[in-house]
Amino acid sequence: MKSIINGAFRNKAAMIIIVIMVLAMGILSYTKLPMEFLPEADNPQVTVSVIGPGYDASSMDREVTGPLEKSLSAIKGKTNVFSSSGDGFSQVNLNFDANTDMKEAKLEVEKAVNSVQLPDNVSPPYVVQFNTSMIPISFVTLTFDDGLSDAQKEALEQDVMDAFRAIDGVGEVQLSGKSQPKVSIVPDAAKLAAKGIPLQTLYGVLQGRDASASVGESTLDGQIVNLNVSASLQDVESVKKLPVAEGVKLGDVADVTFDDAKESTFRIDGKDALEFVISKGANSNAVKVGEGVDEVIKAFNEENKSVNMKIMISTSEQVVHSVNSMMREVLLGALFATIVILIFMRNIRATLVTIVSIPLSLAMTLYLLDMSGITLNILTLGGVAVAVGRLVDDSIVVIENIFRRLQKEKFSAELITDATKEVARAITASTLTTIAVFLPMSLLRGGLQAFLLPFALTMTYSLLSSLLVALTIIPLMSAGVLKNSQIKEHQPSKRFVKLLEWNLRHKWLPITAAFLLLIGSIATYMSLPKGAIDSSSAENLNVSLEYKPDTPVSEVMENGSKLEAFLMKREEVEWVTLANGNSADAAKYGSVSSPTLVSYMMKMKPGADAEKVMEAVKAERDNYPGAEINTGTGTFLTGGSSTQVFVDVTGDNLDAISKTADEVIAKIKPVKDVLKVESNQEEKKTVYTLEVNPTEAKAGDIAMQLQGMLNPVPVGAINVDGQSVQVLLEPSLKPKSESDLSSLTVMTDSGPKPVSSVAKWVKAEQPTTFYHKDGKSYVRVSASVEPSQLSKAGAEIKKVLADVKPPEGVKLFVGGASADQSADMTSLFMMMLVSIGIVYLIMVITFKTLRAPLAIMTSILFVPIGAVLGLIVTGVSPDFTAIFGVVMLIGIVVTNAIVLIDRVKHNEDKMTIRESLLEAAGTRMRPILMTAIATVGAMLPLVFGSSESGSIVSQSLAIVVIGGLVVSTLLTLLIVPCIYELLYFRKSARQRKTVAATVREVAAQ
Repeated sequence: MKSIINGAFRNKAAMIIIVIMVLAMGILSYTKLPMEFLPEADNPQVTVSVIGPGYDASSMDREVTGPLEKSLSAIKGKTNVFSSSGDGFSQVNLNFDANTDMKEAKLEVEKAVNSVQLPDNVSPPYVVQFNTSMIPISFVTLTFDDGLSDAQKEALEQDVMDAFRAIDGVGEVQLSGKSQPKVSIVPDAAKLAAKGIPLQTLYGVLQGRDASASVGESTLDGQIVNLNVSASLQDVESVKKLPVAEGVKLGDVADVTFDDAKESTFRIDGKDALEFVISKGANSNAVKVGEGVDEVIKAFNEENKSVNMKIMISTSEQVVHSVNSMMREVLLGALFATIVILIFMRNIRATLVTIVSIPLSLAMTLYLLDMSGITLNILTLGGVAVAVGRLVDDSIVVIENIFRRLQKEKFSAELITDATKEVARAITASTLTTIAVFLPMSLLRGGLQAFLLPFALTMTYSLLSSLLVALTIIPLMSAGVLKNSQIKEHQPSKRFVKLLEWNLRHKWLPITAAFLLLIGSIATYMSLPKGAIDSSSAENLNVSLEYKPDTPVSEVMENGSKLEAFLMKREEVEWVTLANGNSADAAKYGSVSSPTLVSYMMKMKPGADAEKVMEAVKAERDNYPGAEINTGTGTFLTGGSSTQVFVDVTGDNLDAISKTADEVIAKIKPVKDVLKVESNQEEKKTVYTLEVNPTEAKAGDIAMQLQGMLNPVPVGAINVDGQSVQVLLEPSLKPKSESDLSSLTVMTDSGPKPVSSVAKWVKAEQPTTFYHKDGKSYVRVSASVEPSQLSKAGAEIKKVLADVKPPEGVKLFVGGASADQSADMTSLFMMMLVSIGIVYLIMVITFKTLRAPLAIMTSILFVPIGAVLGLIVTGVSPDFTAIFGVVMLIGIVVTNAIVLIDRVKHNEDKMTIRESLLEAAGTRMRPILMTAIATVGAMLPLVFGSSESGSIVSQSLAIVVIGGLVVSTLLTLLIVPCIYELLYFRKSARQRKTVAATVREVAAQ
């Protein structure tokens, strides 16, 4: 440390240049650093999705999900495999352990599923592995004016898609609401029979009719020319005129129509629209991508008057807002810290010297973040917001010691360096102990580690930078600025010294009181409900309208439009979107849903009462019999509920599983703070299964025949206005009753026969969705819990489930938000213990003794008292971020004790232990209070500001840090000296006896 301090004084010119360079590099790094909402982190899950239009849940389960699960059984590193099969979709989710390389896992999954032979008419398997960098940047809608042809719309749609993909930094562009026009051929069975034409003839009606081929070259009129053959069908009328037999045209035996169908439905304010979801690529700047999207929209709206493009939601704007709000809180924190220093120092020059550490430390931190490849996001900025109070701590201790020495000694450069060296050991140890708290991040689980490491590195860079500034720039500036400064002498508080002296004489009384408070605070914490991190936003409302799976889609959409009209009339709503159906683009990102589900999203007008709208939507439930209407606040960034407790009932016997699940539901429903309980198998649907007699016919052949007769069959494509349009042969049979099913005629080895002669239809009620866990059937019971009571409700659910005695082969697994919360809390407590061990080791190395560090470590015991008191006073429920605040406090509170005990150790060379303690406490009280109040002042904007969704820097963290620091600082000044003297009670007792004897001798003389 001496060489660093002396080096700064010997190279003043170089230090000035370094300061200018650091500030310049910091500003440059701030402009260069990629901005994003959250740091890049892999979700340890790979999702495989398949769309199968027309397939029921049972068929998807048997023919798609089963083969996929089998192919994925040998994937390495997976912990669980969950699958769901519903009408028209199948999805398999593979969870992996935290140490798995997710990019390799995705490649392995892709290789496995691509080898599976899936049935005809289902999509290829879409494999996706989510990463926080895939959070969408912009949600853009595109609407067309009336009068545009489908071909023109498709051309514009492709131009927009290409423009978005060309933006520098764009990762993926997802499209919903895409047109999928088709030509439908509906055969007329009576006309076919009258003309004697079999249905199979229609399958080849387009074969060879639409082609373009080169047939060679020839010499004509002395010139080599190419010879081509070309034919093109460009409208429905041409298709109708195609011959199917001699003298018979297609239009004579079938109804041929053009159908402007859509892959999925998406509307905004009642008008058909396309939705583009733009995501950024890895390591791209979210703000730059968002600006690129804005430019594309502006250009297209100006160039094409027949289209209207607008942004619904822009997360890049949220990123800018998050960065600006966090930076505002950093600056406010710096202002409060400055005011505290000025009040204590009562010297503007000394205050200016001290606060120099804030911009210099921030500039150096930004440069180091840039060098480390860490982005500017709500977590790294949160780290700066939390660290800003600590940035001045080391400088405060240095300037205060210089200030104190200048009150009694003559100014000189040697005095400045000596005063800095005097506290160098203390501030270095205190900074290292704070940094040491973040070292055990490697012990945390994958997701937590990915999120907390950027935060921890930001804190580390900030604190190391502030230490370096305190040891070099602060003494150098002090030598120049304080040279001719008039400094009034400051005397230690006599009342405080007398109080501490009384404490030392009756040390067991304050120590016992402190430990009773500690026990009481821990007991109070255990009884407090632990909430979940609130990530909702009242700016947007989500509404869902869901019917039973056997409801016709036309009926669903009719009622969906009715509810859409109701929502559009609300004066509080800016715009309303409607979405229904599955699209290939959405499936690529693992998004599949029931065709009987209509989803709405509403953007609220500024200042609108979202609760009022939610209540109005709930009041509409009676107008939609047979449907379930749900509403809630939400954003595009969060999927699913973060406050659900899951109970998975697994086994081989589906009946036994269902009965056990019913018992679980009955037990959970009465639990307090459980808002809603549902299972994934409450809905059932009527399914007819054809059980074929294998001695009479081949089941495979009959299945293929019935698929052709009951489902649309692609027979080719035609070109309409430059757009390729698929031609489908619609089902020739549309049975309307059970007797119609039995009368179907099928081909067997012995000729055509009624299906009832070789098989029988069996009617059964089956679940609308089939779920598997690790290949076995399971039922998931979901309990939605009041967010603030998550821990209590989770514990109560576990308690009531202990009474459930499942039959043999059936098992219960409790998971969801409460289990994740419990695991996260356990990880943090483990990290806390390791941090305490590292902090103690650093102090043993610093003080070269075991007992002094023990006295310092007792300051940590006072943290829970203040933390719990803060939560009780403010009425805030402790959550994960509150516990993280306690972990941070381990490093913060010991700094005060280190500064105190370091002074005691310096004094012991010439004083008794008690005298050393009294002098050190009186002398160090001011810097300790200054650093503590400066840190508290810097945290105040986080208490009264609005924390960002998904950020660990929350109101509860700030409350815990402030409460814990205030109480711990007061008790450090009053209790740590008592404990220190207690650890050296024999030596201290001998010294007091010697002093008393000396006093008596002097008095006797």
